[in-house]
Formats: sequence, structure tokens, C-alpha cells
Amino acid sequence: MIGRLIITLALSLCTAPLINAQEAESYGVEKAMPLSYQKIKATLSYPLSWEKSGRKNFDRWKEQGVKKLLECLSPAPPIVPFNLKVLETEQRNGYSVEKIAFNISAFDRASAYLLIPTIGKAPYPAIVLMHDHGAKFSIGKEKMVRPLKSEEKRIISEYGKKLSPNGKPQLEQTPLIEATDQWVKACYDGTYVGDYFASKGYIVLVTDALLWGERGRKDGSDYNAQEALACNLQQMGYSWCGIMTFDDISSVNLLKGLPQVDKDRIGTLGFSMGAHRAWMLSSACKDIKAGAAICWMNTTDSLMTMTNNQNKGGSAWSMLVPGLVNYMDYPDVAALACPKPMLFFNGLKDKLFPVGGVKDAYQTMHKVWKSRGADDRLITKFFDGPHFFSKPMQEEVLLFFDKYLKK
Repeated sequence: MIGRLIITLALSLCTAPLINAQEAESYGVEKAMPLSYQKIKATLSYPLSWEKSGRKNFDRWKEQGVKKLLECLSPAPPIVPFNLKVLETEQRNGYSVEKIAFNISAFDRASAYLLIPTIGKAPYPAIVLMHDHGAKFSIGKEKMVRPLKSEEKRIISEYGKKLSPNGKPQLEQTPLIEATDQWVKACYDGTYVGDYFASKGYIVLVTDALLWGERGRKDGSDYNAQEALACNLQQMGYSWCGIMTFDDISSVNLLKGLPQVDKDRIGTLGFSMGAHRAWMLSSACKDIKAGAAICWMNTTDSLMTMTNNQNKGGSAWSMLVPGLVNYMDYPDVAALACPKPMLFFNGLKDKLFPVGGVKDAYQTMHKVWKSRGADDRLITKFFDGPHFFSKPMQEEVLLFFDKYLKK
């Protein structure tokens, strides 16, 4: 009996079909995308979106959505007294610039610029201004506010494209003001946005996010460090985007405690990653009364393709909220800000955010604002340009904030 079994097994092995050579050389990932990415996207149903939730009680839907958003962003870093210190002050035309330091959480003490109008009468409306990503980590708040004269000679360090003889990137050093002027010209049409809004009567606060500027990498800024940073935070129970969002909420709380600030007239503004931070903060924080997001809105379906920049990982780590996509898409999260006044601009030639996806996202958000009879408070617009915050855009954003924060 045993002999027959052995013979049968032997014959079956001999007659088993050979593995197809093509199957042996198959793969499951192309570039950095799973080949099944279309099937994976098809499983995303966004059950907490306004359209899919089936809820008729808007307030209850919003309450559940914000709760889930904060849950996915959590845990929040512990809060301690701010212990605000003014390090230096510089007078400019119609406003002052204070370089300050404060405990943004129990984990970090952050540097920031606080701009206060010297014309008009306090309390003033205020803007929490968010700097961009741009794969430029050596500067953060300085992208939005011209550095103080005493800081202009400060040298910043970052790994550039030049290679050393051993083939490794070289650490390059650049005067701070040279780097900021170049950045502002490339992204903001030559305008330091923080200075612009302060000159128009707004208190402005802009803080370095973790990994940028004076919260940057001790041994020189390096693009590749962001993946390891995000990974290390997750291994300790936190997310990089969560840290940033709760830090931004902390910035709002700092402003609320300043006697010069009208706590009922605080808005937020950002470009690129700063835009993502702005609409996230608008949805997560009830104290934000109006928000403007320039060049960051889309749908997961449109971003997660084989050719979009998002699929490379890298910079996407800073805007990744673990698990949130299982409940809401990007426009659904932004819609949690409804019925607040919100402004979204995007460029028709913006290679990072496909126009079709932006249009779909705008449509999703308008449905929510319309359901509250507040569609006139949601401004969505395309400009015929690239990933860029131009002077005409800045002027329209100013009119928007003047309408809703200066009444």
C-alpha cells in the first residue's frame, strides 16, 4: 500500500506542469505602485462623506466626521504652558515683526514670526500662515516672512545635487536671505506673503513645521530624511501629519491668548503643503473662522495613478493621515469646515494636481455647502498657470479675508 502511494506521488511530480517562464518572472509592483492599485482604489467607499453617510442631520454628520479626523490624527502631543518669549523685534512699514519662541507642545519649543500692525486699532484680525513643503527644508517660516536684518547673514545647510568625489551628495551652505529671496520669487511672485498681509492690517503668525527651518535636521536638510522621520514617529505611536496639525492648532491657541488679537476673527492661509495644512486646520479647529488653500486639493482616485507625483512617496509622508482614507476622501475632509467661508485656488497647468481631480473635489465640496444654503461662502477657482501663488491670487485672497474677517 505504501509502495503504491510512493509510486503515485512520484508519477504526479513527474507529470506536474512546469512553471511558465513568464509567470516566474512576474512582479507585483511597478515603480512604487502595486499593480493592483486600481482594485485597491475600488474598495474605497468613503462611508463618512456627506453624500455617502445618508445622514439628514448635518451637525451630527459634521460632529462624527471631525471626531474621526481627530481620531486618525491622534494622539495629540501633550500641551504645556506656552512660555512665550520675544527674542527680537524689528519695525517695518505699518507693522512690527517679532521673532518669538514658545512651547508648541510638551515635545517641542518652536521658533516663529509674529507680525503685528502698528496702524489701526487693536484687537486685529489674525491669520495663521502656513509655509509650503517644496522639498526645501532649510527654510520654513522664512518662506513667508522676510527674515530680520540680524538674520540675513545666517547660513543654512542642505544636501544639494552636487556630488562629492565618492558620489555622495555634498552639503551646501547658502546665506539665508539669498535662499529666501530666491524661494519667494519662484513660488510667491516675489512677495513675502506674511509681510503683505501684515501691511494690510492683519496679525500674522507663521511657525516652523517639524523638519523645516529652525526645527530642521541638525546635520543639514536632506530630502530622504522625511521618510525615516515619518516612520520613526509611527513606530512611537504618532504620525508626522498629526504632529503638524496639532501644532497648527496650538498656534491658533497661542493667538487666541494675545491681547492684540480678536479671537473671533482668526483665519488661515497656505500654499501647496501649506494649503493642505490650512484646510485641515479649518476642519479640525472650530476657532478658525475662514480659510484659504492655494494649490492643494484633489481626489485620491486622481492622485493615486501610475504617473502622478503622489505615488513617489517622499513628500507625501508629511500629508498622510493613517487610516483616514477608509472613511473620507480629501474633499470630504475639507468639507467638514462647512459652512465656514473657504477659498480654494488651483492652476490649470499645475502638474502636481490633475485638473479633472480638482474639479471633482470642488464639485463634492459645493454639494455640502449648497446643502447648508451657504454655497456663496465657498470660493473655488482655476488660474491659468502652474503650481504658483501669484500676486493676483494674493490680492483676491486679501479681498476674501477682508470680507469675512474685517466685518
